[in-house]
Amino acid sequence: MKNQEFRKQNKMDLEPFFLALEDDRELLEEAFQILLEMVNNEPESIKNLALLIKDEYPKLYKEIIDLNGTKQDNGDTPSCCGGH
Repeated sequence: MKNQEFRKQNKMDLEPFFLALEDDRELLEEAFQILLEMVNNEPESIKNLALLIKDEYPKLYKEIIDLNGTKQDNGDTPSCCGGH
């Protein structure tokens, strides 16, 4: 019960932040860049983010998979995997 109250309060506190991200595309892009930098430094976070996207945002997950498949089909693989 206490956990639900915390989540509700936390959601209310973050609502202005989410509204600002919805209203300002540049702010949203900046937030994504910060998030990706944070995740990039923690390998376990990458897995957790991927699982979150897969479970909670299946359309986004499918789009990412489709984009990744398109890049691989074009031979555009990362340098770590033999690409240029």
